[in-house]
Amino acid sequence: MFGVRYSLALCLLASRVSAWSTYTVPHIDGQDDTPALASALASGKYSSNATIVFAKGTKYNIFTPIKFPVLNNVEVRIEGNLSYPDDIATIQKIVGTSGFPGAWFTFTGGNNVTLRGSQDPDWGWVDGHGQAWWDAVQQTNRPHGWAFSKITNGVIRDMKLWKPIGWNFATSGSKNVHIFNNKIVAVSSFSAGGTDLVFENNHVQNGDDCLTVGSGAKNIVFKNSYCEGGHGLSIGSLGSGGSVADVQDVLIENVVMKDSLYAARFKSWTGGNGLARNITWRNIAFDNVMFPIYVTQNYWDQGVGPRPNSSSINNTHIQDFLFENFVGTINDKPGYVEGSCVSDPCWYAVEGATGKEVAILDLYPNTATDVLVKHVLATTETGSPVRVMCNSSTVTSDVGFKCWDGLFIPTKAGLL
Repeated sequence: MFGVRYSLALCLLASRVSAWSTYTVPHIDGQDDTPALASALASGKYSSNATIVFAKGTKYNIFTPIKFPVLNNVEVRIEGNLSYPDDIATIQKIVGTSGFPGAWFTFTGGNNVTLRGSQDPDWGWVDGHGQAWWDAVQQTNRPHGWAFSKITNGVIRDMKLWKPIGWNFATSGSKNVHIFNNKIVAVSSFSAGGTDLVFENNHVQNGDDCLTVGSGAKNIVFKNSYCEGGHGLSIGSLGSGGSVADVQDVLIENVVMKDSLYAARFKSWTGGNGLARNITWRNIAFDNVMFPIYVTQNYWDQGVGPRPNSSSINNTHIQDFLFENFVGTINDKPGYVEGSCVSDPCWYAVEGATGKEVAILDLYPNTATDVLVKHVLATTETGSPVRVMCNSSTVTSDVGFKCWDGLFIPTKAGLL
């Protein structure tokens, strides 16, 4: 009887193993490799219980976007090197069509989906040829990179992106996703727009937000990472056009920010609505950063005109914001111009700022509750005293330092 049961178990196991399929994406030199993959995906054979492999040692031409169907129990392995078209006009034409899916690589949903790169230093790179776009200051019809959308129980790991054109790793609508051991050498960022997302051990060199947390994001963790040359660890922008924002329960900790415009940043548009609550930035080391802590409810596009004179009482409310254990140096050297500056004054200019502020709280009255900055140790690169900007009429609680436009003077709450 035991032998019969054992044989039956082996048969069942064998049937399950045989049900798993592997598809290795083919390649033809000089041709677009997307159509062959699209045909295989359309067959339905690899949308569940499958591995899709871009093979090591192969340089693939992803000359047109890839759109995956809904996947279940599927791993996509990037072991070869993938390349976008290197011609700007070609990509702009594709992005400008009505059929463009929104990103060059689009996941449309599913359960138990893994996007895995390679730990080989020479293979597993995705080259967006984005440097040419930034050299040309070209922002028309830029594609998003990887839309890992509507995935439940997902993993993004060991991915390596070289000079992508725009935003990357958007996770809109996804839930319970672990993002770790990824490397971006880029003008690009992580964008968190789902729930129960964990980003850790990532390395980002870029020229935009290292992390962008958008409306609808809940239970987001970003930790143990390195960001260089970008626009900080950002919540928002929120409330554009009066829309209702909803961001809750975000923890950002143990991050090194180097040569960045911002370290911790919150931005909501003038006239926005909704709420951002329970947001923590903790254990942030910053080196050569212009604005270590920057919170504004007056975000606007400086490239299209001056700051609006809004009489609206509507603004995205903020509640339970904590900035804790910030240590580093402020870039207050005269004549600094950040690479993305295309206006005069630069889009990031703050009226009245001296460039020596460790914290700027630009708030509306009766819209901010329990904002606290504590355990901050900052120096300026010129040796000048560190300052802050804060309007005491907009806050009623102790923010951790004397709330004024003046020297940084910690209060009891900022030292406890």
